[in-house]
Amino acid sequence: MREISVRSPLQMVVLGAVLLYAFLLLFAPMAAIVVGAFSQGVEALIKALSVPDVAIAFRLTFSLTIASVAINTVAGIGIAWVLVRHKFPGKRLMDALVDAPFVFSPVIVGYALILLFGRNGWFSSPGFQLAFSYPAMLIACVFVSLPFVTRELQPMLLALTGEQEEAAYTLGSSRWKTFRRIVLPQIWRGLLYGIILTAARSFGEFGAVVVAGGGIERVTESAPVYVFRALNDRNQVGAYGVSLLLGILSISILVAMSLIRRRGAQH
Repeated sequence: MREISVRSPLQMVVLGAVLLYAFLLLFAPMAAIVVGAFSQGVEALIKALSVPDVAIAFRLTFSLTIASVAINTVAGIGIAWVLVRHKFPGKRLMDALVDAPFVFSPVIVGYALILLFGRNGWFSSPGFQLAFSYPAMLIACVFVSLPFVTRELQPMLLALTGEQEEAAYTLGSSRWKTFRRIVLPQIWRGLLYGIILTAARSFGEFGAVVVAGGGIERVTESAPVYVFRALNDRNQVGAYGVSLLLGILSISILVAMSLIRRRGAQH
């Protein structure tokens, strides 16, 4: 699409309004976080980020993110493949349910896990309680980040003609080998984009994780949950410092997404 230079006063007003909106929505909060993080100096920030609770929170966050990405990558490929390549009763309902995490509040997801697996939950039993534990947090992260890989792969699988796959089957290639050598090279950009979106969603999840995990210090406290506790404890530097690290990592994810999208458009 050809770019148009701003010339008329109306175009300048619209452009200024858009830039102001972007500044207030994106840059102003990040600037406030940076100012808050360094409000008491660099030494205070380093000291606040050096406490064991921060390391444990980030370790838990990375663990949840990696596990969620691994599970949803496999599940997303399988769901996308079934929805595109197979016909079965209830297909439309299954396709609609894939988008359920987009419409359900994360807090409701966490509360549902407590109702199902809490002390008096539907599937609870003596000596077994899944709620307020790492598995409950992982289930919450997997649920909220489920659609991304599937929705990125569906249009790419629909665009494949299938002639190369049929030729490979005719030559005696197995289904796994055909997928690995013919299908995967054609959908890997969409798969990578879906993985990045899954990681970003899991990395910053708060509502479902804090409800399902309970926010127990050094046990089920992820980095976003730590920020919430630090604010309640009047630990402003710690809250802003962890928020700054989360923001830097989120921006890095956005840059990676932008690069993948640009290379995909060029391709």
